[in-house]
Amino acid sequence: MKVTVSIDVPSIEEGLKFFGEVFGFTETARPHPGYATISSGDTTIGLLAKPAGTIPAKGSNDVRTYERHWTPVHIDFRVEDFDATLKKALDAGAKSEQVHRVSGYPPVAFCSDPFGHGFCIVGLRTLAHTGGA
Repeated sequence: MKVTVSIDVPSIEEGLKFFGEVFGFTETARPHPGYATISSGDTTIGLLAKPAGTIPAKGSNDVRTYERHWTPVHIDFRVEDFDATLKKALDAGAKSEQVHRVSGYPPVAFCSDPFGHGFCIVGLRTLAHTGGA
């Protein structure tokens, strides 16, 4: 089985720009004008162009918004160079909401992308212990 997570974005171009600049994703297919797949390494994400204000599901009272919002599912991007990736994300319009640097654990940044979706940047390396034991 292969799983692809799809993300609603205001336009395919905006999604390509953010995820390409920050995480190195490139477009691999556009099977529909409003849907593109992007890949980086072994990871594939779908981008769905869905305008703000549209209804996400039949019968829903909710509407899509690209302001910061809560989402019950988010993506963790596990990266080799935590600080460089976090800087790229911020430069590309993401917001850093919390950064945890705890000795003995990888660093983690809780962020939101320019479309209001939460995501985490997680370093692959454990931070060195500082101090004696």
